[in-house]
Amino acid sequence: MDQTVMGIYNVCHEGHELDDEPEDIRVIIEGVETICSVMSVAVATAMLFGLMYTLNLSYLRELKTSFEVIQKVFFNLHGQRLSPKVQALKNKMLE
Repeated sequence: MDQTVMGIYNVCHEGHELDDEPEDIRVIIEGVETICSVMSVAVATAMLFGLMYTLNLSYLRELKTSFEVIQKVFFNLHGQRLSPKVQALKNKMLE
């Protein structure tokens, strides 16, 4: 996790089954666990976006389109200005 720029981690006990709840959900930024004991991945995602906005962090180049979809399509933040890739995906989702 030290080299993780940002991410959401499910912490599970050994022998964890896929349908078991994780022991903990954590938000990592620049290798540091910034938030622990989050109640769901959805809440962790919202918290990650809030931290990125508050700390004025840029989206990772590799995940830029994914973050744009979450921000503009699912969260509907600045949803009127979409990149061509995201607009095409949104149109397909609405078909």
